Amino acid sequence: MLLSLIKDVLAASKSQNAVKRRPGVNSVLNVGGGSKSTPISSHFDGWQHDLLDIDPKGAPDLVCDARQLRTLPGGSYDAVYCSHNLEHYYRHEGLNVVRGFHHILNETGFAEIRVPDIEQVMAAMREQQLELDDVLYQSPAGPITAHDVVYGLQIEIQTSGQDFYAHKTGFTPKSLGKILMDGGFPLVFLSTEQERLAVHALAFKTEPTDAQYELLRSTWNISRPA
Repeated sequence: MLLSLIKDVLAASKSQNAVKRRPGVNSVLNVGGGSKSTPISSHFDGWQHDLLDIDPKGAPDLVCDARQLRTLPGGSYDAVYCSHNLEHYYRHEGLNVVRGFHHILNETGFAEIRVPDIEQVMAAMREQQLELDDVLYQSPAGPITAHDVVYGLQIEIQTSGQDFYAHKTGFTPKSLGKILMDGGFPLVFLSTEQERLAVHALAFKTEPTDAQYELLRSTWNISRPA
């Protein structure tokens, strides 16, 4: 199965060297989103939404390992969206992925990232006296156990036979902020999402624009400094 996947990735990469831009339309690269049927943040409505994924089965626009983002043309996107994907890489590889985000973004671009919050997971397990296989919360994919959050969604790993669905590292708000700053983003805004036990980040290459500060204001009540 692994050999077949590698052949699919190589074949698709040869035929999809670039994605055509729609003139005058902002563009977002969804890294590791699996399929465009999975919703992304509503503030990207009306944007050109390009999907990049290592697995061809979801019909991504770009079949590519996110660790190879820096092989793509730089400055191509206004935003990167990456939800529950960065934990699928070992920490040093995740830093390469973040540097790829920085590379693929234009000068005023930003990255929006969500990852499981291991700090919240450990606190919930302790407070609720949960075992690893106990359910932490319900998601569109079904019940999510503590084991799924820490190590990867077990049913997906089992049915696909692909270990890239496993989790290879974990994050807290502090460690997510550090890897984003180490990857070249000088301005990082963080919040926690208690319902899904996640960390949510917006990372900017430069001082946010007025439109980006409006996004920060509406999302986290953060305004431009006087």
